[in-house]
Amino acid sequence: QGQLVESGGGLVQPGGSLRLSCAVSGFTSSIFKTTWFRQAPGKEREGVACIRSADGTTYYADSVKGRFTVSRDVAKNSVYLQMNSLKPEDTAVFYCATTNRIGYWSDSTKYDVWGQGTQVAVSS
Repeated sequence: QGQLVESGGGLVQPGGSLRLSCAVSGFTSSIFKTTWFRQAPGKEREGVACIRSADGTTYYADSVKGRFTVSRDVAKNSVYLQMNSLKPEDTAVFYCATTNRIGYWSDSTKYDVWGQGTQVAVSS
């Protein structure tokens, strides 16, 4: 199995921006899609944004559409999550995860490899 390492989290004021990075390494099989999930204290893990490896198609949760953008840099083996107009309710641990299985993009049970997570806190 490969490895995912997230970075870029931190504390930001409401309305601010952060860019998360997910470094992908060591995979010997194809990755079908890479997804950013988040989990806030006391809440279930939820899918935030997904990018398909084959064609770069993206998917977003309704709560982040228009504010977050997922992208990739194939040469750098990295996936990014640009987060703008952050709100206190975006506070969570953010994880990137990969799968080579077909399924609804935000179904966390379909994902095989997970990073360790990076904390995002939005507060004044």
